Amino acid sequence: MPPWHDGATAPRKVLLFSGHMIDAPDRKDMRFPPDKEPIAAGAIARTLDQIEARSDDLAISGAACGGDLLFAEACLARGVRLELYIPFEERRFLVESIDFADADWRSRFVAAKKHASLHLMPNELGPLPPGTNPYERNNLWMMESAMKFGPEKVEFVCLWDGRGGDGPGGTRHLMQEVRNRAGRTHWLNTTQLWN
Repeated sequence: MPPWHDGATAPRKVLLFSGHMIDAPDRKDMRFPPDKEPIAAGAIARTLDQIEARSDDLAISGAACGGDLLFAEACLARGVRLELYIPFEERRFLVESIDFADADWRSRFVAAKKHASLHLMPNELGPLPPGTNPYERNNLWMMESAMKFGPEKVEFVCLWDGRGGDGPGGTRHLMQEVRNRAGRTHWLNTTQLWN
């Protein structure tokens, strides 16, 4: 595989992703109901086909249940090199971003991780500075990792309802940051997809 991060070679395109997690069973305001997974997977696959994702591209994403792992699986199916970025050590991440979904998301995370580079923010960036939100920091870390190859190479794919998240550091935050840096965006609007 090309050593993207040592400067010896660079990806043709960088596919950056953010999107909703699968809704927890007790979530009142549904954003990504589990039964919409096939629709989301199809939309992500079509977008990657339009971008012409291939093995000399680099994909950068989180690894939460829902959009992140659907994107990861679609990229791996196309031979795209995958890097997963998570804001916590793995045990905490599994509790907060995977296991609540009550499905096979943990095994899918493990399967994706086997074929990806997993980046843990505490290990690579150090302790969270006071007053810093871990999800915003993770978003900015992913974006900087993508943009260092040049904004002209970045294709940002998001699975999003267009609203603010449950807290800081959601898809809206990353969309705004990418737009500020002039990366191309592909918005899979769930308010349209689910209808």
